[in-house]
Amino acid sequence: MRAWRDMDEFEGFLDAGGVVEPNDEMPEPYRQAVFRFIELHANSEYMGGLTERDWIPKAPGLHRKLTALAKTQDEIGHAHLLYMVAADLGIKTREEMMVDLLEGRTHFHNVFHYRVHSWTDQIAVAYLVDAAALASQQAVFKNCSYGPYKRILRRVIAEEGFHMRNGEEMMLLMAHGSNTQHEMMQESIDRWWLPAVQLFGPDSRPNDELLRWHVKSERNEDLRDRYVQKFVPQLLACGFTIPDPGLEKDQTDGKWKISPIDWEPLKQTMRNGGPDSARRISDARNAWNNAAWVRDALTNQPAST
Repeated sequence: MRAWRDMDEFEGFLDAGGVVEPNDEMPEPYRQAVFRFIELHANSEYMGGLTERDWIPKAPGLHRKLTALAKTQDEIGHAHLLYMVAADLGIKTREEMMVDLLEGRTHFHNVFHYRVHSWTDQIAVAYLVDAAALASQQAVFKNCSYGPYKRILRRVIAEEGFHMRNGEEMMLLMAHGSNTQHEMMQESIDRWWLPAVQLFGPDSRPNDELLRWHVKSERNEDLRDRYVQKFVPQLLACGFTIPDPGLEKDQTDGKWKISPIDWEPLKQTMRNGGPDSARRISDARNAWNNAAWVRDALTNQPAST
């Protein structure tokens, strides 16, 4: 177990590529920051899994139902793994984290505060939102200083990559389908483009502690710009339009420039005041309560002889 004289020594260890394990001594601000970051990730995976669950019976055809079932299992599984990693930091138990989420005291990513209206919305989530989440997770994994989180991210990223590719496949089917399918897909892109771009958050602060402590490895604005440069050409090539009247290609550097982002919708979601936040949290609470008998059965299972 390592011990640190001061924060400067600890940060020097991190700057040199050091990795922190649960039983290591760590400054309390670092412990708290890592915990909050992982708890947010865990909450988001759980809320995303419940969204996928809702579409299992609604998915068109057996193949898509199986895909929705598998994705639901993946997302809920990610949440369980991340809650375990967060709990090992000794700040809250897994049950305490769940209670805080269901009582609206903690947060989850902005995209899960919106209602999914149609099957093409589900495709837009898989294609646009999963890709944004994947890019963020890859940036954390690249140089993450907290060992357990980095190891869990390896599995999460592998499965999220499949989710994004599934979304890409379905989006291409809509792009080359009937006029009605193309129009439906465009409507969903119009709804989900901005929430996906906002997922990266506002520009990183100059003194962002998550960057300084190597929990994150890239600034929000750099991740957002790379996302725009990748997905704008893909969508345009498929015959879709980007719901941004100020979008233009810079003739100097050839890069796509988007309009200034109104961050108020993101701020509202982080206050659990998004367009569908109340229903989402209520639905999660009902799912938790309805599964109480399973938890009780496992807790009260007789010891084997």
